[in-house]
Amino acid sequence: MSKSVKIVLCGLGNVGKALLELLAERSGEVESRYGLHLILSAAVDIGGAAVGNDEGLPTAKLLEHLKAGGAVESFSPFGQPGKTGKEVIDEAATDVLLETTPTTLVDGEPGRTHIFAALEQGMDVVSANKGPIVLFYQELHELARQKGCGIHISAATAAALPTLDVGQVCLAGATLLEIEGILNGSTNYILTRMQQDGSDYEVALKEAQELGIAETDPRLDVEGRDTANKIVLIANRLFGLSLGPKDISVEGITHVTPEDVAEARDAGQVIKLIGTAKRTDKGVQLSVGPKRLDQTHPLASVSGSEKAISYLTDTMHRITVSGGKSSPVGAAAAMLKDLINAF
Repeated sequence: MSKSVKIVLCGLGNVGKALLELLAERSGEVESRYGLHLILSAAVDIGGAAVGNDEGLPTAKLLEHLKAGGAVESFSPFGQPGKTGKEVIDEAATDVLLETTPTTLVDGEPGRTHIFAALEQGMDVVSANKGPIVLFYQELHELARQKGCGIHISAATAAALPTLDVGQVCLAGATLLEIEGILNGSTNYILTRMQQDGSDYEVALKEAQELGIAETDPRLDVEGRDTANKIVLIANRLFGLSLGPKDISVEGITHVTPEDVAEARDAGQVIKLIGTAKRTDKGVQLSVGPKRLDQTHPLASVSGSEKAISYLTDTMHRITVSGGKSSPVGAAAAMLKDLINAF
């Protein structure tokens, strides 16, 4: 017999719509393979919400409505203009929040309000939104512990790349000594182009933007802050810490020159933007910055917009995994994976 799981989705940007599409396409497969009957009880965006009946919302029809340019609050007969995410979470008897609103590292809103409200209701949380988790990690996880529910953040820690899965499941019983990751596809693409054809930083960045690999405003990526957020979350989860942005030294790639790249190449090395969490006598030390890697390093061959993470352990030595789609679909797939594994 299938287990019913009622869902509230907050945020209908690119990741939210990609997740809706996966829910519409794969609900039957999820039920047959995993015994989970997924019910989309409500969907919320900036202008309001659509709230379903006992059978939930017709996901495919909602998706069609949104693709045609309609707003969620105008989805008849379920639309409720002005209805907030917190109001929906407080009123709906649901099991899990899927949080895909935009990330902000100023105050974590609106995701912060949504996640705290969901945990207060005893709901599990699956989040692609890094902001609230990075800024309020300790408070959120303490509340989750008190309420007996989980916070699942695969999509916030390098999307489809299974960073936490490998660290938590595959390395169980081993002691983690060091984590190194190429966790941002935009910066890796830029450095790869600089390595391959001697382009300067600005030329490589412009190419990445034209291809849609880098954002129009790339500062979060190229200044290293996106990588920092991800390595903070990974280290907190795998080392049992409660660190935040102030606990990590961060340097981006904006000052890397063609001369730096050529010098590294002449020495048989490549420059990569690496997020690091290393166990030391003084505790776990976190950093982000460009590193010169020998060609024998498992991260040296990760090229283009690919990402990778490498774990050094006491008993299993080094384990490295790379790949994972860097896109809204990849992030949505990671959220669906977390949703399935949570129940």
